[in-house]
Amino acid sequence: MDRQEEVLIALRRIIRATDLHSKRLGRSTGLTTPQLLVLQTVNKIPFATVNEVAKSISLSQATVSTILDRLEAKGLITRQRNDQDKRKVNLILTEQAEQVVSGAPLPFQEAFSKRFDHLEEWEQHFILAALTKVASMMDAEDLDASPFLDVGPLS
Repeated sequence: MDRQEEVLIALRRIIRATDLHSKRLGRSTGLTTPQLLVLQTVNKIPFATVNEVAKSISLSQATVSTILDRLEAKGLITRQRNDQDKRKVNLILTEQAEQVVSGAPLPFQEAFSKRFDHLEEWEQHFILAALTKVASMMDAEDLDASPFLDVGPLS
């Protein structure tokens, strides 16, 4: 096996690990990773706005709004006009959402982050440089991406 094949296999393993975690998360919560991350963020920031959530998880406001629409349809979140500033809409978790958040497994990236933090600084830089180069080689450097791992909605 040549190095190119080894790199492609390593990439496939990364994608597969992300996919498996996402499916486990979906089975245990009925949510996608981005949906759970939005709920967890609203849980951490009382009366959060769409803008605050979007900034916190590095997604566009449009993407977060779409996720919120789905969460609202599932009865997990409500939107409420701000009493002081009627232009703002605050996000509030329902009791059902609070139960989902408290019982949800850790996001995939949290385990990764703990391991990454234990690497030497030069190793962290090396990994970042290599993955940045791979993203460039795949014409993916300009894709909108959150630092949270997900493979998309579950079917």
